[in-house]
Amino acid sequence: MSSAEQPLISRRPSPEGDHPDDEDDDDDNTNDTGLDTATDDDAALTPASPTLFIYLLTLSAGISGLLFGYDTGVISSTLVSLGTALSAQPLTPLSKSIITSSTSLLALLISPFSSVLADKLGRKRIILLADALFAIGALVQACSSTVAQMVLGRSVVGMAVGAASFVVPLYIAELAPARFRGRLVTMNVIFITLGQVVAYVVGWGLGEYGDERTAWRWMVGLGALPAVVQAVVMVVMPETPRWLVMVGRPGEARRVVERVLGGKGEGRAVDATVKGIEIEVREESEGRRLRGMRTGDRRAGWMDSADELFGVRRNRRALAIACLLQGLQQLCGFNSLMYFSATIFSMLGFPIPTLTSLVVAVTNFVFTLVALFLIDRIGRRRILLWSIPFMVAGLLLAAYGFSFIKLAATDSTDNDKPSPANGAAVAILVSIMVYVAGYALGLGNVPWMQSELFALNVRSLGSGVATATNWGANFVIGLTFLLLMDALTPSWTFVLYAVICAAGYGLIWGFYPETAGLSLEEAANLLEDDHWGVR
Repeated sequence: MSSAEQPLISRRPSPEGDHPDDEDDDDDNTNDTGLDTATDDDAALTPASPTLFIYLLTLSAGISGLLFGYDTGVISSTLVSLGTALSAQPLTPLSKSIITSSTSLLALLISPFSSVLADKLGRKRIILLADALFAIGALVQACSSTVAQMVLGRSVVGMAVGAASFVVPLYIAELAPARFRGRLVTMNVIFITLGQVVAYVVGWGLGEYGDERTAWRWMVGLGALPAVVQAVVMVVMPETPRWLVMVGRPGEARRVVERVLGGKGEGRAVDATVKGIEIEVREESEGRRLRGMRTGDRRAGWMDSADELFGVRRNRRALAIACLLQGLQQLCGFNSLMYFSATIFSMLGFPIPTLTSLVVAVTNFVFTLVALFLIDRIGRRRILLWSIPFMVAGLLLAAYGFSFIKLAATDSTDNDKPSPANGAAVAILVSIMVYVAGYALGLGNVPWMQSELFALNVRSLGSGVATATNWGANFVIGLTFLLLMDALTPSWTFVLYAVICAAGYGLIWGFYPETAGLSLEEAANLLEDDHWGVR
């Protein structure tokens, strides 16, 4: 197998913290998904392309991404359609910020708990739980008559988004063959961007042609429909082989692997896969037992994993990289456009702001499709270093364009309408499209490859902490964007985001090694290196 096709090999550090190279070679053919092997003979037994079953699994799990995207995108149209429907008065910038950021806050709070529950209950059950929360949150929003009720509905949706955003990439990564992992995880991001497109289309259609008194209720209430569809579909989908082995069900794990390999699962590939996962789980259990005997400690499993995550240098570095990417994904300001694009374009004087916002969502979707074909060929590090400069350029050009425009207040009334969009407004729209294209190619999808960075024994907890970082930064952006627009002016707000992107570029250049196609042994060596594996 070529280096580009080698899977990540998931190894547990020994209880004494020995270097991975000092361990036995019995499990050299295992990997972090458990669905590929590291030998040339076994490579011949794995499919040359993802099987139909893998695509069905990805599609089924990806509906959560669709819900994620819809619920983050629909609020943009909802905010400009509410009028005085909540509490019989127009929404202030602070009210809009609280409604928007409540989703991120609850996603932040739920993500770490989701990682613990995913190990205890299984990845599939967490997806089903998220579906129930999506449906409940959508219905609460649709029936809201006060700001507090709307915040409650958005908070319930935030719990669903927090759980789904963590567990769906993990579910796909643990089922996908290693050579297709980047492509299939990126497909989940495509579902997110597709959900945003659908949200803007629904928002525009209902806003223009629906009853203005009830249109916004349909916008938010329709989010319950995909949740019900996914719940029905996921009932017949399997658990991941890794979790099945972990809870003592290797026979079921073998049957899942056979279906994933699509007819090539009757030979050594399946045997090696299941054996490799069993070895990893045994090593993990034995390591905990030895540490417990040595220290007399009998703590909960998640506390033991926390010690591994923060106590082993390689794991700390993996966590630092994952949190850097997830935090930068939000602090760059992208979701301020998702949440408030219709508000921005209304302030700029575009006659149909919800339709103008659709341009942003379509740009994001199209360039995420481009990333789907590039991510495994170019690599994670390179695509970030190539795309972030376009984000910086787009932000700075937008900031320059804003300096020529006098905006209406964000809570404008009919007597305070912005002037019709002019050349500067169109230039801002084009600049934002450049920024969004750069984001979709790199930061929009690479951070969700975070499970590649972590060893098997800390993957759930590490991914949960990194996802919580994402939602913490998202909360900050959602709460402060409109306030910054008022306090700093739009130009300086966009300059601030450009500075954050430039700083992130420097950190990625210095600390994020290329991990595409590497075995976990090679990735471990990179993260143990004094230079973090970056040359």
